[in-house]
Amino acid sequence: MIVHLVDGTYELFRHFYGIRRFKKTDPPFGAVSGVLHTIAKMIEDGATHIGVATDHVIESFRNDLWPDYKTGAGIEPALFAQFHPLEETLAAMGIAVWPMIEFEADDALASAAHLAAKDKRVEKVCIWTPDKDLAQCVVEDRVVQVDRRSGDIRDEQAIRAKFGVMPEFIPDYLALVGDAADGYPGIAGLGAKTSATLINRHGHIEDFPAGTLKEGNLERALLFKELAILRTDAPLFKNVDELRWNGPTPSFASVTKRIGDARLATRVEKLDKQER
Repeated sequence: MIVHLVDGTYELFRHFYGIRRFKKTDPPFGAVSGVLHTIAKMIEDGATHIGVATDHVIESFRNDLWPDYKTGAGIEPALFAQFHPLEETLAAMGIAVWPMIEFEADDALASAAHLAAKDKRVEKVCIWTPDKDLAQCVVEDRVVQVDRRSGDIRDEQAIRAKFGVMPEFIPDYLALVGDAADGYPGIAGLGAKTSATLINRHGHIEDFPAGTLKEGNLERALLFKELAILRTDAPLFKNVDELRWNGPTPSFASVTKRIGDARLATRVEKLDKQER
């Protein structure tokens, strides 16, 4: 059994701006439709167990820890208006979806990967997102990160080749170099190579010898590391069987009509017949 975990928020952004390249107007549910076609393609290609994580709201507990942490400010209204419809449409399609409020979609992906990997029936867990935060979840070649943009499948050694550190040290690495997408700057004067060298020499930031970081920077680095560590304790499901796709719900036809995508209804109906 292979479990596929999808970053729904990233996919929504990807499809929204992908459509922008070809259309002068924003279809009200164009990005939603695009995400569901992507999921349908995964099922056509053999995926059986799928879960999708979304940011029901952009803010999380991390905003209380760091005031400059990312918020929903700046998200275009036409895109933001598709956040909740995406969750509703995925659920109608029969896909396990986890809308996150206190935590982020990344935390849901990390939690789902942790839960799925505990099941001995699971041969591999594929986390579909290019987000470097999720690199910390990679375990050997059993829990891997899949970058849909490049087609890269990153196992433990690929993560080390990309970042210079093993997956367990990704939060330390991000704390030092910063993460502009999430809104924290890292430690001034420490680039990627220097940060990787320090981590490979000393281990986790907590284990750095006194004086390795300038005065005041250790506390700051530990705060950023707290922001970078993904939660793995979200109670998303009790059994991976809950992630198996068993076809759409009865409401799916009306949902596809509302988003104006009859082709999606036909495509999923055909998949459902094949599954049965």
